[in-house]
Amino acid sequence: MNSRQLPIYALALAVLIVGLAAAGVPLSSIFFVLLVLACPLMMLVMMRGMTNRDGQGREDRQDDPSGHRHDQRPASGRR
Repeated sequence: MNSRQLPIYALALAVLIVGLAAAGVPLSSIFFVLLVLACPLMMLVMMRGMTNRDGQGREDRQDDPSGHRHDQRPASGRR
């Protein structure tokens, strides 16, 4: 998620909450659903930043000028 899009998502969430409240859904039910969805949504947002565009994790990897990737962890038995 781009930080420039955050106000748009916040506005959409506010409109959804007001719309549901206007439709007669109790606020306690709305906030309970938001609380239940908060954990998985935060996990998706946090995990998105841990992968590169090619889908590989970026930890312990370094690009070589020749274009080859090398794992920074030592092989078993070597130091």
